[in-house]
Amino acid sequence: MSGTLSSRTAIVTGAASGIGLAIAARLIRDGAAVFAATRSKEDLERVYEHAAIAGGFAGELHQTGVADDLVATAAQTLGHVDVLVNNAGGGVIRPTLEHTEQSLRATVDNNLWTTIYCVRAVLPDMVSCGHGRIINIGADSVRTGLVDHAMYNAAKGGVHAMVTGIAREFAGAGITANTVAPCYVRTPGLAKLLESGDAPARLMHVIEEATAIVPLGRPSDPAEIAAAVAFLAGEDGRFITGQTIYVNGGSSMG
Repeated sequence: MSGTLSSRTAIVTGAASGIGLAIAARLIRDGAAVFAATRSKEDLERVYEHAAIAGGFAGELHQTGVADDLVATAAQTLGHVDVLVNNAGGGVIRPTLEHTEQSLRATVDNNLWTTIYCVRAVLPDMVSCGHGRIINIGADSVRTGLVDHAMYNAAKGGVHAMVTGIAREFAGAGITANTVAPCYVRTPGLAKLLESGDAPARLMHVIEEATAIVPLGRPSDPAEIAAAVAFLAGEDGRFITGQTIYVNGGSSMG
């Protein structure tokens, strides 16, 4: 397959659905060989059904050593790893004082620790190749202060902050690091829940608030997030590093 990412290889975490699956599909369409990471084997099977991935891995990436196994398996399958897309996440969205110890740890584990472990695991391979693109999926709510997102923002804020240090530290090795930060994204799963009429009232309130602050008047589509990731992964994005790119319809500016 020819394309802007022809001969490139990529790991996409959290690839089972929504934004992650859209990213995997877009990178494949642009010519990359994509290795997908999911939380379960069942999720991985669904990815195989929807995208022509080169291989896959199932595991809890916030657990010690699992990210190392992911990268080792991907490198064995792909030969090397050019691009890492840290999309795996999923926070517990609720008012700050309603969080529990368990929900707080899950939010930080799924978003921040997963990203830290994957970045540390992939860097040696990228350094040895003299090339790499690290792209984290962040959150526009870090900047807008969206209702019920304070603890989620604490985790995603770390994801945002990480790229500036990585970008400066590894620029000499030919590695760039950036964050793509979406606003509320209407994924197929969320759309199905909303259409069913079974969405909790609190979730509906958050979604209404998230949509109300977008000047373009709608949520984002997963394909729009994937387009930004594909740009940063390719040669046209080679001089962009240490940045957070907000794909948000104008919900935050400047």
